[in-house]
Amino acid sequence: MTNPQYHFTGHVALVTGGASGMGLAAARGFAQNGAAVALLDSNADAVEQAAQSLVDAGHQSIGIVCDVSDEEQVAAAVDRAVETYGRLDMAFNCAGVQAPPSDAADEDAADFDRVNGVNLRGVWAAQKHELRYMRAQGSGAIVNCSSLGGLVGLPERAAYHASKHGVIGLTKSAAVEYAPRGIRINAVCPGVVETPMVAGMLEGQPEAMAEIIQQQPIGRLGRADEVAAAVLWLCSPAASFVLGTALPVDGGYTTH
Repeated sequence: MTNPQYHFTGHVALVTGGASGMGLAAARGFAQNGAAVALLDSNADAVEQAAQSLVDAGHQSIGIVCDVSDEEQVAAAVDRAVETYGRLDMAFNCAGVQAPPSDAADEDAADFDRVNGVNLRGVWAAQKHELRYMRAQGSGAIVNCSSLGGLVGLPERAAYHASKHGVIGLTKSAAVEYAPRGIRINAVCPGVVETPMVAGMLEGQPEAMAEIIQQQPIGRLGRADEVAAAVLWLCSPAASFVLGTALPVDGGYTTH
């Protein structure tokens, strides 16, 4: 079965966390279906290389260095994307970080602030400044990246899960507010996906990997392109009646 083809020619997409993993997979999908893509990431070398790889493949793309926990940087990055391409039609707010596992009674405040600064405040800032332009256009689609950690609770993950639950609340509230204005806002909730962040988290923990796979009814980790496919669908006219949802893309993890 081939992947669906979307007609994004003449459209502009913005992806935070776009230098690797699910963000880069979504950026490639947008570009392959005709969109110009602005990649935002805090890793300067990686985001430049990612954007160049899209340009080398014949697509339109720019890489912008941006720490999403800093609202001024986010505002400037969104402005630059619109100044470059003239509009903003789609956004995937994917930038995220993990917090080290910790007993809830021992969690470090600095870790809490860091993970919520990127995962929640970063999504809030990106969505806010994307909406400035989409509101003026009267059209657009935004997908925020939550997690299965936004739908369930797991031990030793309180700070991370707080951030991801927050993304869903942010998404639902803004979705209701902006639906009458022609803008659709949704969230995806990826399960355990093969990305550099997950690899780093599980490095040297084969027993944890075995347990995770056992908990996923599909019997394997997800792939970044599988999450990207859901993002592209949510941004496309095929999902025109879908808004305010938190879509699990998790191999069935949250079904039990």
